[in-house]
Amino acid sequence: MAVVCVIDDQAMMRDSLKATLTAQDHAVQVYDNAQEALTAIRQRPFDLVLSDLKLPGMDGVALLREMRRLGIDIPVVLMTAYASVETAVEAMKLGAFEYVQKPFNADEIGIVLERALRERQIVRENEVMRRTIEDLQIERRLVGESAAMKQVREKIERVAQSQATVLITGESGTGKELIARAIHAASPRKDQPMLCVNCAALSPTLLESELFGHEKGSFTGADRTRKGRFELADGGTLLLDEVSEIDTGLQAKLLRVLQEREFERVGSSVTRRVDVRVIATTNRNLREWAAKAKFREDLYYRLSVLPIEVPALHERREDIPLLLDAFVQRICAREGRQPPRFPPETLALLSDYHWPGNVRELQNLCERVCVLEAGRDVTPAAVQPLLTGALKTATLAAVELPYRDGHILSDAERDLIMRTLRRFSGHREKTARALGIGLRTLGLKIKKWREDGTFEEVGARRAASPLMRPAAPRGTQFASAITDPDNAWTPSHVD
Repeated sequence: MAVVCVIDDQAMMRDSLKATLTAQDHAVQVYDNAQEALTAIRQRPFDLVLSDLKLPGMDGVALLREMRRLGIDIPVVLMTAYASVETAVEAMKLGAFEYVQKPFNADEIGIVLERALRERQIVRENEVMRRTIEDLQIERRLVGESAAMKQVREKIERVAQSQATVLITGESGTGKELIARAIHAASPRKDQPMLCVNCAALSPTLLESELFGHEKGSFTGADRTRKGRFELADGGTLLLDEVSEIDTGLQAKLLRVLQEREFERVGSSVTRRVDVRVIATTNRNLREWAAKAKFREDLYYRLSVLPIEVPALHERREDIPLLLDAFVQRICAREGRQPPRFPPETLALLSDYHWPGNVRELQNLCERVCVLEAGRDVTPAAVQPLLTGALKTATLAAVELPYRDGHILSDAERDLIMRTLRRFSGHREKTARALGIGLRTLGLKIKKWREDGTFEEVGARRAASPLMRPAAPRGTQFASAITDPDNAWTPSHVD
């Protein structure tokens, strides 16, 4: 079914066309003049315009010219009982889809409309495909038979049939976008476009234009009118990835489109209505952010109508062998390589690993293994260097902790900072940034530990006791200088 705008100054013709098109399962709006019709066309999404050529005031060709000037690319079919070659040529140059001569019968106009709607659908699909070509390469199959994944699948089936907004939460790398695509694929909108916007990747100004579009000349560089993602996804689904990163000023505009289903392009006062289902993802606790005024509370409640929590990989360890097999088979088929084999001891190591990067980290490991160990048994020794997390096992009780009773917390803090320093080769600024502390704080902690004799210089071998600090050999003097807060030439005294 299409929404058709019919314009004719003869009431009999308007009524006849409305009856004919309604019988063909189209929704029809009729107008007796082009100016009133143009106002409606700018405010609501029509699929096709069927207009008489001779109209009082603005005629059909002037209407077509104004629509093109405004960047409205709806197909236009012109009707006339006074056909001339000159008029037909002008109309076609302006982009009219067809030029129909009165009188005509219902079958003729039905065929013309069917062709016009089919071409519009093709153009729309091509436009969407150009914007989402990378998305089409993503593997959309959910892998996992754990209880946690079964619960997620059940929620997907339930929420897919709803039109309400979905908020998908979980750690980075857990597959939140994959869940969103599974919801769209199981929904009544599956044959309509699904577009994705990474809210963290764009500045507030660019994000507003990306979401809502802009008019020509609305800002520097806006050399043409451009539709936003809400318009392009009309009838389908829009995924707002990392929605927590949206600027607070833009959150109000997003709240309005979620509540009212209407918005204005940047630089335009014309209100447009859309039918879009919104799915949002975040790796943050939006409830806490809302409580701390970092995120609009009303927007949080509007987004989290149907919440889905995606489990971390360490919460569904039984899925690791299935994920390994799925990734390896897909990667090796792409690369044309023999798949590697994972002996039981290697599977045990991978199952015990904490996976701080979740499924994304596991996929990254599979990419490396498929290249470096193609067609061979993957030993624990080959896998161990590829595990980048600070904690290699999931059970702390299984790890021997060489910390002093009564000082376990402070010793663990020192040990973590030392590990991070080694990771960045003694670079203080990178270490402080990774730990989320200031340079001055880091420098004061190092100074205190040096005075207590509990600090181990970067590059030195760890002593048997955490209370003993071995003397640094000559080869580590430069590393010692890097981590020494007393060196005047380092930036350690600047926070």
